[in-house]
Amino acid sequence: MSANNLLQTSIEYLKGVGPARGELLRKELNIQRYIDLLNFFPNRYIDRTRYFKINELQNNTAEVQIIGKIINIKTIEFGKNQKRLVAIFIDDTGQMELTWFQGVKWIKESLKLNEVYVIFGKTSCYGNQFSMAHPEMELLEEHKSSLRSAMQPVYPSSEKLIQRGVTNKVINKAMQQLFIESSAKFNETLPDYFLEQLKMISKNEALFNIHFPKSQELLKKAQFRLKFEELFFIQLQLITKNLIRKHKIKGQLFDKVGFNFTNFYNNHMPFELTNAQKRVLKEIRNDMGSNAQMNRLLQGDVGSGKTIVALMSMLLAKDNNFQSCLMAPTEILANQHYIGLSQLAKHLNIKIKILTGSSKTSERKIIHQELEDGTLDILIGTHALLEDKVKFKNLGLAVIDEQHRFGVEQRSKLWKKNEIPPHVLVMTATPIPRTLAMSLYGDLDISVIDELPAGRKPIQTVHRFDSNRLKVFKFLKDEISKGRQIYIVYPLIQESETMDYKDLMDGYESISRDFPLPQYSISILHGQMKPAEKEAEMKRFVAGKTNIMVATTVIEVGVNVPNASVMVIESAERFGLSQLHQLRGRVGRGAEQSYCILMTSFKLSAESKTRIETMCATNDGFEIAEVDLKLRGPGDLMGKQQSGVLNLQIADLVRDKDILMIAREYALKLLKSDATMIKPEHQKTRAVFIEMSSKKNIWNYIS
Repeated sequence: MSANNLLQTSIEYLKGVGPARGELLRKELNIQRYIDLLNFFPNRYIDRTRYFKINELQNNTAEVQIIGKIINIKTIEFGKNQKRLVAIFIDDTGQMELTWFQGVKWIKESLKLNEVYVIFGKTSCYGNQFSMAHPEMELLEEHKSSLRSAMQPVYPSSEKLIQRGVTNKVINKAMQQLFIESSAKFNETLPDYFLEQLKMISKNEALFNIHFPKSQELLKKAQFRLKFEELFFIQLQLITKNLIRKHKIKGQLFDKVGFNFTNFYNNHMPFELTNAQKRVLKEIRNDMGSNAQMNRLLQGDVGSGKTIVALMSMLLAKDNNFQSCLMAPTEILANQHYIGLSQLAKHLNIKIKILTGSSKTSERKIIHQELEDGTLDILIGTHALLEDKVKFKNLGLAVIDEQHRFGVEQRSKLWKKNEIPPHVLVMTATPIPRTLAMSLYGDLDISVIDELPAGRKPIQTVHRFDSNRLKVFKFLKDEISKGRQIYIVYPLIQESETMDYKDLMDGYESISRDFPLPQYSISILHGQMKPAEKEAEMKRFVAGKTNIMVATTVIEVGVNVPNASVMVIESAERFGLSQLHQLRGRVGRGAEQSYCILMTSFKLSAESKTRIETMCATNDGFEIAEVDLKLRGPGDLMGKQQSGVLNLQIADLVRDKDILMIAREYALKLLKSDATMIKPEHQKTRAVFIEMSSKKNIWNYIS
């Protein structure tokens, strides 16, 4: 049987595994077949290159290995029916004790006196006597002949596996058996010239040295090779998807820059576009004029001016006789887009309407009619846009805001609203680190607005402890006396709405005491209020009738009050970095200097400290996202819907971003020179790629 066919064998058939262990490995580690075991990589290594003498031991609980003999064994009873086994172990420099508290009878029978053993484990010291509990033991002869390496692998495990005796040693033995049965021969997956150019070791060498490294140097080479391979095949998939879309999926051709676009640009632009906005518009115009369907991700920090770019893209659609829609995840956000776009387009002959869950039946009927007869140019809405009743005459552009909140099926419903799929512009105010964007959205083209509109001052962020509250309140009163407005936000933890509500109400009461009527007026906003009440409170604040808005995080997205200049975040240590950054973005929308005050208790974890320090040090959302990625990892950062994409086996998007860049560059090079991978030198890679396209988990077919 070839090594590759052998790798598809069910795991219980591997010598030393059997049905019971096989079932455990399946359930606990998702190891179904030989190939899954082969691609089950160690998460750390213990350096076993050094053998200690007993007189060299230090009282530091380090793991050590020693060569010596057992000269005496005795069983000691202690407590009620409890026994421990104690052996005296010697080498030519001294003696120590080995102790066992479990499996006493079996271990006593298996130990041999005066034979040379290699022992390994953590030492402890009482008085001047060193001891080692439950050491790993091997006769010196066995130790020399086993396939183990000086760098000993430690594999991920679970409590259940350890309880059932499937220890690291057992997994190590199974791995040795797998290499013996397959003669350690595995198919190469990368072109030979990759190995030459990048000075990479072969697939066989890499797999052997990841499990049984002969040296630190070879381990490093094995890790680079396997990380590169994992990231390379992911990039190959994403870039191919993008190329196929561009070549196969025809888009609407927007070849005119007509009256609406030029009229708005020349006569009604409220401010000068930044260079970043101009660059992004150019990228969008090139896409729409190329005859291929546009699929572009537009990243821009809070307040960077994505909305005006979206409007101008919609005006291009109108000039080419197409309709547009904009889909947002919440009613608050949809309403804000509707108000913002209507305001920008008030001097243009453009019809814009909004459709949400709250839209009345009579309004819906008119919207449906106007969409179908083509008199409605732009429709803004929530998930309501996806309903079957919503039919366009000719949808040319779909803009999706905060797209990570929408599932794939929801998005595909929009594509089907037109015979030829509309151009797609995905917008997000959640800055995504470059490495993550390349792995999550590698099939989209990416545009970034990385500068704020002129006249905006950077928000000043400070950290204050609860004991400074009186000084903070004095500062708030000074700002209110200048005519400014204030947000005070309390955390929202879903598990404990009652606690959140209590925190909010306690806070509201103490603020009311310090900012009494009639001099001050306070709004309150939280999740337990009815939509109409929320709307009324929000309107009072927007109209400037109240000075302070006390709220939970419901105001995180979609509230735009240019006169609000201070954001106070209570218990800031309970918020994630991206949430803190989003909340801060609610201020700084006018020309005045704005402030963000992070209030915390004195007790801060190391991670909370890092978050607070990062917020005070920078306003750059991309820098913040990089720190967030380091703290939380990719899965948490993108939420449940996206985290599955990043179930990486060996690479790490934070630590290995340099390798990701190289992998992407090589994937692009290969596809540019041989898009269908039919050249002889690409046959191995093509075979893996075809197999991979039909399956979800990349590591199932890389070997």
